[in-house]
Amino acid sequence: MAETQPPNPEAPKPEAPKPEAPKPDEPTTPIQELWKTVQAQSHPEIWGVTLADPSTHIPSQIVLQKYLNANDGDVVKAKDQLTKTLEWRAKLQPLELIKKSFSKTKFEGLGYVTKYVADEKAAEDDPEAREIFTWNIYGGVKSIEETFGNLEEFIAWRVALMELAVRELSLPTATKPITADWDPYKIFQVHDYKSISFLRQSPQVKAASTETIRVFAMAYPELLKEKFFVNVPAIMGFMYGLMKLFVAPKTIKKFHPMSNGANLAKEFTDSKVPGLGEKLPAEYGGKGADLKAQGKGPSVE
Repeated sequence: MAETQPPNPEAPKPEAPKPEAPKPDEPTTPIQELWKTVQAQSHPEIWGVTLADPSTHIPSQIVLQKYLNANDGDVVKAKDQLTKTLEWRAKLQPLELIKKSFSKTKFEGLGYVTKYVADEKAAEDDPEAREIFTWNIYGGVKSIEETFGNLEEFIAWRVALMELAVRELSLPTATKPITADWDPYKIFQVHDYKSISFLRQSPQVKAASTETIRVFAMAYPELLKEKFFVNVPAIMGFMYGLMKLFVAPKTIKKFHPMSNGANLAKEFTDSKVPGLGEKLPAEYGGKGADLKAQGKGPSVE
């Protein structure tokens, strides 16, 4: 019978099992979790960016970080909003709307995009060296029924205008990632209500306003730099009530009502684009050409 050997005190003790390292395809950060959400969807594009691994693709990092920022870092909420955006873009195909021609009778002169740069070379290297504006000239509406009567058509036109503005941000070729605190890839919006003739009681206007606010809050997070409501009549106060239903409080703080549109140019003294205010059209306090001359919008015919 073999003798039992006493335990060797110097023998190596078995090590506790180590946790397995995450596999390369497993999410390890909030951004990577959002990337997994994208991979589970059939539509791969947002704002002209074909989404890819954000650890190596800066344009995708920018897009996904905006969804995190919009939800104050809450990954669950960001994933839900991202999923809804991807489903919405798959259905509506916003990039195709840019190529579409809309009714001249309904939409001519109602929306423009303008871009201002320190110089073209600087704007290529520094996203803060350019400023993008969208202009909604609601005072130019000739017929409530014509412009707002077909809600689906109005939303399509409004989305086309926004996509034109987003395109000017050059996100697909961006080289500087964003953080929760630094994000220069944003747009100024101006809504002009001068000579407006429709009242808040119009059901078409209320329906169009409600749906536009809802869609943009969902599908275009963290793209607004500041929003100016110029030449605002007192009766338009109902718009703010609608916005508070859908828009985050931190976004509401970016909204600025102005009774006199000619004072708008004074609001841009801190821009890295020198003399930005002077570049605006004269009716907004600048020295530039009018919007029809310097701006562009969705095609109309």
